[in-house]
Amino acid sequence: MTVNKHIEDFHGLPVFDFVTAVDAGAELPEPGAVAWKIGIEFDSEQDWPARWGQFLDRVDSASVAAVVVGEWSHDGPVSFAGPLAALLAAADRLPALRGLFIGDITYEENEISWIEMVDVTPVLTAFPLLTELVVRGASGEYTDGEGLALQPVRHEHLRALRFESGGLPGAVPRAVAASELPALERLEFWLGVEAYGGTTRPADLDPFLDGGRFPALRHLGLQNSEFQDEIAAALAHAPVVARLESLNLSMGVLTDEGATALLDGQPLTHLRSLDLHHHYLTEAMQQRLREVLAGVELDLSEAGKPDDQWQYVAVAE
Repeated sequence: MTVNKHIEDFHGLPVFDFVTAVDAGAELPEPGAVAWKIGIEFDSEQDWPARWGQFLDRVDSASVAAVVVGEWSHDGPVSFAGPLAALLAAADRLPALRGLFIGDITYEENEISWIEMVDVTPVLTAFPLLTELVVRGASGEYTDGEGLALQPVRHEHLRALRFESGGLPGAVPRAVAASELPALERLEFWLGVEAYGGTTRPADLDPFLDGGRFPALRHLGLQNSEFQDEIAAALAHAPVVARLESLNLSMGVLTDEGATALLDGQPLTHLRSLDLHHHYLTEAMQQRLREVLAGVELDLSEAGKPDDQWQYVAVAE
């Protein structure tokens, strides 16, 4: 099952499709009023850098607060290297950019494991005032491309960071853990499966659990994992949980074993929300969670069958 859908809002702004609007002759909104999506259509004769150049010519980029990078290839997997170079070359023309979503591509356009990502470290170095970064894409092991990568960095202003993948390379969370991100408030990893390049292991997540690495962290998402029970057990006694406002353990293979560990560990009643959607919990365990966490916004939707031998994560291929 794949749930990578087009986003409708990003960075607190509605997403506006620049290419569709221009091709239809529609009026363009104020530069800072929307998150500008730039992507190419299936039958487009222009590549992504050309459309990006058109955007820079038509819109006052100095006032643009958020950009969403959509599909950049209609001929199967194509590396993000070219579009990334075009994006970076325009960094000085985007002084107000604070939010960047790379890879707003659905399974109908390209399976998530076919989105050929690259090392995204240059994004953080080129945009030192960026506050939100989302990256959706593949490890490279499945596409034979360069693959999603990150190097340890220091970034003073980044507050929200999310990696969406059907198979997250372990080097990515290790690089995040080695980075200096003093303003980071929200961190999410879609871990995925080994068959699609997921090499992240529970030990790679340990640095995020002791509470000392990112003092501003208030939301943690460790999602879409085949070892969701192990993650839940580790979080049951993790110091970071005490200062979180929200926790996301959704999209993975969470069973009664992991939920029991959570409830038998430290109190979770201080949380504003706990997202467990797409799970394999029994009805009895779901009821126990509702009773114990009565004051917490609890998402138990998309329940799978606890005795199903084919338990799977929400996003893989």
